[in-house]
Amino acid sequence: MSGHSKFANIKHKKEKNDAAKGKIFTIIGREIAVAVKEGGADPANNSKLRDVIAKAKANNMPNDTIDRGIKKAAGDDGSVNYEHVSYEGYGPNGIAIIVEALTDNKNRTAANVRSAFTKGGGSIGTQGCVSYSFDQKGQIIIDREECDMEADDLMMMALDAGAEDFSEEDDSFEIITAPEDFSMVREALEKEGISMASAEITMIPQNYVALTDETALKNLQRTLDLLDEDDDVQNVYTNLEE
Repeated sequence: MSGHSKFANIKHKKEKNDAAKGKIFTIIGREIAVAVKEGGADPANNSKLRDVIAKAKANNMPNDTIDRGIKKAAGDDGSVNYEHVSYEGYGPNGIAIIVEALTDNKNRTAANVRSAFTKGGGSIGTQGCVSYSFDQKGQIIIDREECDMEADDLMMMALDAGAEDFSEEDDSFEIITAPEDFSMVREALEKEGISMASAEITMIPQNYVALTDETALKNLQRTLDLLDEDDDVQNVYTNLEE
């Protein structure tokens, strides 16, 4: 996804109603829980937790909510063990869809995801059926209006920190990294006081597919809306051309 459309989507999500914000906070809360379980509650010694905290702050999650999530995950009482699960399949006209979830009940999540695909006229496929056509990358989006640094200086700083690619749009900058270099690049930007609209490990399609049929678009949107409403679903990636 180009930096421009990605940034437009970020702004749209942040401007949506409280229900949408609640969903974002649920997603991040589960990511905090998993990061703490895997690497401990001290962000200084847990780069994954530092990344999730940065994501939480970019989405205006209150500090006390972040702290409560860390403490809850660190304690044995009341914390839930979430498992990573992913699904791959096809929407209308063969649009590739990848769904990532964190769940405490894999049967429930699988049934909900399968239902979302079916109701939109799509189908679940086998693992690997579409992910081969995506690249896993670190992606950092910066709002141009929030960045005082010149584009060339920002590009050189990002590349020096280990970024693979830098691109600029009318309203944003996009920095791409290898997954293993993502934390290092994000923290380098953070140390320089660069505000990030979004910073995450994502799946980027190698090629995009245009969908012009109105019925197919409507069906695809139904699948995406149903997935978006599911608290277990963390991320959805498609190769739809915006």
